Amino acid sequence: MDYKKSKAPVDTVTRNIMDLCQETGNIYESVAIISKRANQISVEIKQDLSKKLQEFASYNDTLEEVFENREQIEISRYYEKLPKATLLATQEFIEGNVFWRDPSKEQ
Repeated sequence: MDYKKSKAPVDTVTRNIMDLCQETGNIYESVAIISKRANQISVEIKQDLSKKLQEFASYNDTLEEVFENREQIEISRYYEKLPKATLLATQEFIEGNVFWRDPSKEQ
């Protein structure tokens, strides 16, 4: 998923509960699906951020010398401005881009 190009809002949006439970028929099941997808997105964003910050890391063992790395600061600010994982997952769920299955209903 390309979360950088997502149409998800940056701010909190009030959602209609009936729209969320339309596909599953149960609001609790929909929320569980959204939360699991949000966890996946959060891990993906964290790994991506860590990988980018490692490129600019400077390893010093002295506490006296603290260096500000402008590249790291800019990357961190960029990721702070992205929509939160829950908003991205909710947007994906509403657009129908999330695949899920219930093994108990498949038997």
